Amino acid sequence: MTTEFDLGALLAERGSERYELHAKHLNPQLPRMLHTIGFDKVYERAEGAHFFDAEGNDYLDMLAGFGVMGLGRHHPVVRKALHDVLDLDLADLTRFDCQPLPGLLAERLLAQSPHLDRVFFGNSGTEAVETALKFARYATGKPRVLYCDHAFHGLTTGSLSVNGERGFRDGFAPLLPDTAVPLGDLDALDRELRKGDVAALIVEPIQGKGVHEAPPGYLRAAQELLRGHRALLIADEVQTGLGRTGDFYAYQHEDGVEPDLVCVAKALSGGYVPVGATLGKEWIFKKVYSSMDRVLVHSASFGANAQAMACGLAVLAVMENEQIVAGVRRTGELLKSRLTELIDTYEMLADVRGRGLMIGIEFGKPSSLKLRSRWTMLQAARKGLFAQMVVVPLLQRHRILTQVSGDHLEVIKLIPPLVVDEADVNRFVDAFTAVMDDAHSGGGLMWDFGKTLIKQAVAHR
Repeated sequence: MTTEFDLGALLAERGSERYELHAKHLNPQLPRMLHTIGFDKVYERAEGAHFFDAEGNDYLDMLAGFGVMGLGRHHPVVRKALHDVLDLDLADLTRFDCQPLPGLLAERLLAQSPHLDRVFFGNSGTEAVETALKFARYATGKPRVLYCDHAFHGLTTGSLSVNGERGFRDGFAPLLPDTAVPLGDLDALDRELRKGDVAALIVEPIQGKGVHEAPPGYLRAAQELLRGHRALLIADEVQTGLGRTGDFYAYQHEDGVEPDLVCVAKALSGGYVPVGATLGKEWIFKKVYSSMDRVLVHSASFGANAQAMACGLAVLAVMENEQIVAGVRRTGELLKSRLTELIDTYEMLADVRGRGLMIGIEFGKPSSLKLRSRWTMLQAARKGLFAQMVVVPLLQRHRILTQVSGDHLEVIKLIPPLVVDEADVNRFVDAFTAVMDDAHSGGGLMWDFGKTLIKQAVAHR
């Protein structure tokens, strides 16, 4: 009996039910939230850094699927690699052989970090972090991992234990006995290390929540402290890695920094097949996999599958051949400089920060009395509402998708596909300028929407 399945026909028949299906069978708060803020769009297709609706309207993506779409959507080289690997009919995931693709991808990744020696492939960023936590604990024989305030390292139980945002942690205790230290505070790090039970410090070179960069010299000094106490440095490059900040890895902005373990994911997938990777030093891997009895002591059922490996290899080939990292430096500098120029124009624009194409736009309390009273009203209802007031018209009026950088933060984070160009930068800055003009006019649709947000915030207290 032949089974027939037509995906296109299924989508044509049922695709219009997308929000109803999600509300009924998945997370019910997502469609509710999207309807509330007017983000309940229907995108029909995507290409590069752009979405298109049924009428052919073009939407600029400044979110990149939370950083997954590093090369944009449907890059032809990655797409061809996926077709190729499917057409090869490989004997994949036998579990008892050694396929060539994982070794080839590991070789290419390690070439970007010559001080590292081996790779474990999992399926996501949080798995890459879980692997690093386990390896650090086992290799050092110590139980505790330090992390930074406001860090985000994933949402599975181990990675949640090193998550610096209380809103994600609440209600999921007990977690692992890990400890937060302020980003950049070497004295706090030293105090914890002196207790003798610290396996590692895990750190994002640039924190995704709020877009806060580690202070100059911090990573190198932290590395020296850690080594003095036989503890490891773990660099979480899940979002910052693979060119996002203008170097292949963000830790490479600082000379002399050589993490013991590095976590990558997101953009390595090419936007197609989930993949995570934990890179580490030889001695760490040899400690964990110390004998044939321990050959499967840490593994992943779908880890190193052929489709993910093919996408990863294609991504790295594109990054090299199309000089993606150099392009990120140029485009990122242009975007940041143009936004920075606006700080003196708009009193509610407090700061523009970040590296490459990872940029935070922070808003702050205005000086003029009329705007200050409106700002105070928003803050009293819920911190972060003004940033949401900016995000919504960027999409509704200018067809640009952005995000607020975290709960209760007046920060918008820009992490567009790494292939955005000067025209995309100009489009965003023009739209942002128009929104800020409206916000500073003291009236208009933005403040009407702000009243709606206040009512929603007060109702859910």
